[in-house]
Amino acid sequence: MIMKKTILVAFMALSGFYGIAQSDSGFGVKGGLNYNANGDYFESAGDAAKNPDRNVGYHVGVFGKFGASKVYVRPELVYTKTKSDYDGADFDMSKLDVPVLLGINLVGPLHVFAGPSFQYILDTEFDGITIDDVENDFSVGMNIGAGVNLGKLGIDLRYERGFSENEISFINTNVTTLGPSRIDTRPDQLILSLSLAL
Repeated sequence: MIMKKTILVAFMALSGFYGIAQSDSGFGVKGGLNYNANGDYFESAGDAAKNPDRNVGYHVGVFGKFGASKVYVRPELVYTKTKSDYDGADFDMSKLDVPVLLGINLVGPLHVFAGPSFQYILDTEFDGITIDDVENDFSVGMNIGAGVNLGKLGIDLRYERGFSENEISFINTNVTTLGPSRIDTRPDQLILSLSLAL
């Protein structure tokens, strides 16, 4: 008898939690721009004012949202194309990002969020040369940001930073006396996204 009551209470608790979790759930699509920084952000921002398209990339993807009215979990699957400038040469990277964000609805449409972001590098290119020698194709970083939801439409601004260095090594074919050059592919960017709940 005690076992039946325990199972019944557990079932009711799980059912209630499931109902709460589904009250503000859904999925949608998102896209936007990302600004990749090298070194100090203020210095990079000054350079960007002179050349507005410098270090600007884009992203497109899908997201899910699960939670109650106050707290939610938002996993995303995003294709990201980044662009960086290293001493006048372009470094382009394509990757798949999977952020798993924990968010809190603050006041009205305003919410804040943070969580890990898992990335898988698909392709890298430095000054027109495709580079395959990435130290780790898979890495982990952190997203933190804030946004507003206006009905089905949402906009958010977040900062992404990789936890560990992830370098690409390549040989400069113009100067054979030097050793291999290295580029750190660790994410360090501001991301502006527009989302639409479906």
